Amino acid sequence: MPRAPRLDATLPMLAQGYAWFPDRRRATGRNTLQTRVMGLRTLGLEGPAAAEFFYDERNVQRRTAMPEPVLSTLFGHGAVHTLDGEAHRVRKALFLTLLTREGVTDLVGRTAAAWDAAVPQWADRERVVLFQESAQVLTRGVSGWAGLTLDDDEVPAFAADLTAMVDGFATAGRRHWRARRARARREAWLAGVVQDVRRGATVARPGSALDVVARHRDLDGQLLHPRVAAVELLNTIRPTVAVAWFMAFSAHALHRWPEVAASLRAAGPEQLGERGYAWAFAHEVRRFYPFAPFTGGRAARDLEWDGERVPAGSMVLLDIWGQDHDPELWEEPFAFRPERFVGREIGPFELIPQGGGSPVTGHRCPGEDLTIALLQTLVPRLAALRYEVPEQDLEISLRRIPALPASRVVLAGVRPAPTGDGVAQRPAAAGVDAQRER
Repeated sequence: MPRAPRLDATLPMLAQGYAWFPDRRRATGRNTLQTRVMGLRTLGLEGPAAAEFFYDERNVQRRTAMPEPVLSTLFGHGAVHTLDGEAHRVRKALFLTLLTREGVTDLVGRTAAAWDAAVPQWADRERVVLFQESAQVLTRGVSGWAGLTLDDDEVPAFAADLTAMVDGFATAGRRHWRARRARARREAWLAGVVQDVRRGATVARPGSALDVVARHRDLDGQLLHPRVAAVELLNTIRPTVAVAWFMAFSAHALHRWPEVAASLRAAGPEQLGERGYAWAFAHEVRRFYPFAPFTGGRAARDLEWDGERVPAGSMVLLDIWGQDHDPELWEEPFAFRPERFVGREIGPFELIPQGGGSPVTGHRCPGEDLTIALLQTLVPRLAALRYEVPEQDLEISLRRIPALPASRVVLAGVRPAPTGDGVAQRPAAAGVDAQRER
């Protein structure tokens, strides 16, 4: 069997970003990769069978795999992402309780209302940065849903902190330290809110995220430590605001492929529900655009995969970006084609931008359905607007994690769809007015 490489690949990985893993596999002609990351022997995997192997807790565990910089920025210390087995399932039940069909509908409705309230304000400004404005819309929607009371002037700062946590998890520079400060600030605030709820100084709306998190008891029967409760409260809020990345990518796609924008504007009500065109667009934007490059865990025992030995405790990486662009899985993987998903069943280990397997029993993101529902609702609204795309840098660097259009997508002359068209009459549907492209 091949010997483990001696050279550590951490620096090349950070330098190359999303392309590092696929390029290394392409050079060897295999879907597996033996390397070292952060000094640990590491096996890289790609493909649906590999994803099923990776998400089987008998093979790979997540509990000890999260690097400290990721916990101190993206997920938080003590988060559900650091648990395995029954402890993970009990903690994850907290999120599944909140993200029921009714919970998703409520959150999407609040966010759609926040978008509709924001658009007239955008029309009063010469230019808006869509990434920033989307983050604030999402923050307004999810904060109200979560049971938090924010004044209007508090929303921009909270949105900035939430996006900073996501933006700084995979860098050692200024973005990373900004993310650490944002997390520390918001954990301290929310820990205080949770304590106020528990002692009766603040009343949490029954069934809200604040109420559920404050009352949740772990496998040991104990209430969460206030700081851990704050971590999990942020983990119900932050992923929703992270949809701002997909909104920026969606605007990029509508600008680059006008025929896709036209299809969204022309879609009737039947194309705006599950398995319709807006649903397919949500899947394609998550497949096509770069968000998570890969995910990792530790081998739970001595294993073998694809002829490669995987010693217990060694690192195992699953190539998310590579799998979502694998030509063996996706015809013309670097073409943006929402129609590839229309009416299609998607296997649990096939499309994995937010993890694979079951969201109930495994590590697949419980907020994936919410992400799809938000995009189904907000992207048709975006396509219905009239606006211009002024000269700007729309390049998306694969070296930057998480990737983002350099300009964050600047829109000029935003104007609502004319009365009687599209979303003006159907709160969750797309409009039919044309977008101007420049």
